[in-house]
Amino acid sequence: QLQLVESGGGLVQPGGSLRLSCEASGFTLASRTIGWFRQAPGKEREGVSCIWPGTYVKYTDSVKGRFAISRDPAKDTVTLQMNSLTPEDTAVYYCAASPFLGDCLLSARYNTWGQGTQVTVSS
Repeated sequence: QLQLVESGGGLVQPGGSLRLSCEASGFTLASRTIGWFRQAPGKEREGVSCIWPGTYVKYTDSVKGRFAISRDPAKDTVTLQMNSLTPEDTAVYYCAASPFLGDCLLSARYNTWGQGTQVTVSS
């Protein structure tokens, strides 16, 4: 069975940093488009960042310059490094995998999802 697992969430003060990781069971992440999404209370799910099997990456405007998505080929994981965090970044963060290329911030393109990890930014 295809499965994704997120880790690295937690509580951090404004201006701080967290690193989220996504790993897979049953397939290799290197062969898929991987996206990071988040959902905050009272808001719709939002595409945060994504990476194609090649070098193409994309970020939503609100995280550009603060977040960075990358792959670790040796571990076959995908990481979301989050810096300069604000309370508006508080949400459950999900990783997702897709066999498709194209606009990788659209959640409808993804067919495999993790269960999410909570990120809370607060003093």
